[in-house]
Amino acid sequence: MSLARRGRSIAVSGFLLSGAIGIISSTQTWLTVERADAGEAILVPGASALPLLAPLSLAVLALGLALSISGRLVRLIFGALAVATALFLGWTTVQLLASEPLGAVGPTVTETTGLAGSAAIADVVAGIEVSAWPYATLVGWFVLLVAAVVVLLTWRGWKSGGRRYRTDAAHETHATGPVDAIDSWDDLSRGTDPTR
Repeated sequence: MSLARRGRSIAVSGFLLSGAIGIISSTQTWLTVERADAGEAILVPGASALPLLAPLSLAVLALGLALSISGRLVRLIFGALAVATALFLGWTTVQLLASEPLGAVGPTVTETTGLAGSAAIADVVAGIEVSAWPYATLVGWFVLLVAAVVVLLTWRGWKSGGRRYRTDAAHETHATGPVDAIDSWDDLSRGTDPTR
């Protein structure tokens, strides 16, 4: 079976998988802060380290669900949005991993210790350990990017989805006349006489 024929299932699966990885990762520990004052280590979840992680992951899940019934132009828009989301989240995750993520742990350290300000936080933080979750999330964003590219390459060849939700399909089913009393009322609402 060609990529064009399997494009919808590949894309929807990729969107849902990457969104699920992002949501799960947002609840897991990304960073562990070792304290200079010999206090208990501070665990920083993904949602605190990267505040846009959870909402954008939910958006990716919603895009995946909507993609399964979307029309042609909407597919193209969803594909472009997914590319932008994957690149943005991938870039911010890489930035977090490449630099000393003091800013990412700051709010959690302040909440735990009551200390505010970059100098005070820097004095408390002896070291920051990165867990495997940011790397797993990067894999999820790569999957999203691949799925979005599949959408952009194959969107024209997908069978039309969501016909039952279109008004023109409703008119076609009622062309032979109303089926029951509800259909008669619907015909009246559209200005059609159901008795003809």
